[in-house]
This record gives sequence, C-alpha cells and structure tokens, in this order.
Amino acid sequence: MENVKGLLKIRVKRGINLVVRDSLSSDPYVVVSMADQKLKTRVVKNNCNPEWNDDLTLSITDPSIPICLTVYDKDTFTVDDKMGEAKIDIKPYLDAIEMRLQNLPTPTTIARVQPSKTNCLADESCIVWKDGKIYQDMMLRLANVETGEVEVQLEWIDLSGGSRHM
Repeated sequence: MENVKGLLKIRVKRGINLVVRDSLSSDPYVVVSMADQKLKTRVVKNNCNPEWNDDLTLSITDPSIPICLTVYDKDTFTVDDKMGEAKIDIKPYLDAIEMRLQNLPTPTTIARVQPSKTNCLADESCIVWKDGKIYQDMMLRLANVETGEVEVQLEWIDLSGGSRHM
C-alpha cells in the first residue's frame, strides 16, 4: 500500500447496444485494468444491454497511468471475443477532488466534462458533490467496435483521513 494516493471505486453500471459476438447475442463482462491491476465484472448471459452494477476498486499510485475498460464476450470453448474498449480519463475528477470542497448543498454539480477526441465520453459527464462525496457518472463510447457504450460511476475513497493530496 506504499505510495497509494487513494482508492478509486468504479461502479460498472450497464452496457448499452453492445455488439453481438455469438449467434444471436453475447455474454458480456468488463475488465478494468491499470498498470498491473486487473479486475472484472460478472458475466451477464445472452444480453447486449447488460446490467452489472458491479463495484471494482483500483489502488491509485500514479494518477497519470491510464485506466482501460474492455468489454469481452465470454465463450466456453474458445478465447473470449473483444467487444470494444475505452480509456477512463480521471484527471478532471481528481482535479475536482483537489478543490477540497466542503458543506455544499447536496447535490451540487462541480464540473461538466464534454465529449472530445481526447476522451471516450459519449455524452456530457457531470462531476457531482453529493452527501459529502464526489461522484462522476460517465457514458463511455467503446472504440474498435461497431457499436456499444458502457455506463460507469467513479467514487474516490480517501486513505489519508481527510487530506486529499494526490
């Protein structure tokens, strides 16, 4: 746990309009990776619009290391098929945490991040102060695939007992 700045909880909520990789549907799951950390959701059988609502937690040591999200189709007898990928840009979110906001009305939108060529956002993403915590909901457009989006929510878990230094 040395040099860990904090934990980033990524709630992988759902997939939307994911590609068909089996004959009629897919059995999707998500892998979230950062440096040598790799976590995955459960598999949802026969569903191109799966609801996972799985919480995955990464230890953040270097906020500049990219977080990759990859969707796969679980196959029984062959290698799992890729169903697209996205990078999660946590810099705007960490910048909001660095503001050390306190005592705001709940909920308060702190920042809005617009989709651009440099991020994988499918829509505007809001960073929100709610009940003493800062959340960011994002809809990620999957790359290297015909169609598909994944909805995630970020939540910072501070380990320093109040100080949020990155």
